[in-house]
Amino acid sequence: MKYIIYHNPRCSKSRESLCYLQEQGAEIEIKEYLKDSPDEKELKELLKMLKIPAIDLIRKGEKLFKEKFADKKYSDEQWIKVMAENPILIERPIVIKGNQAVIGRPVQKVVDLG
Repeated sequence: MKYIIYHNPRCSKSRESLCYLQEQGAEIEIKEYLKDSPDEKELKELLKMLKIPAIDLIRKGEKLFKEKFADKKYSDEQWIKVMAENPILIERPIVIKGNQAVIGRPVQKVVDLG
């Protein structure tokens, strides 16, 4: 079965998950989400597969979050819009297999998905 990975090549955890999948000989579709950002509909689908609220997909250590959003209390819909407009805030990597998804931190979550 094919895997989809929302990947940032500059992120060591993202590279680690991709490397693991490649070592397993998995069929992989790589989505560099900073270049080809997911829209609101795609983010909603990801959240459904991840079974988490939108705020849990936000990178709270990111400089942009700390400067603009740390004190905000938004709804899921509002956070989804924020992520669609600022994909740097999306936690990574997200790995999908079938209708299941995990945030690959640590890489063991990707291993368990397999």
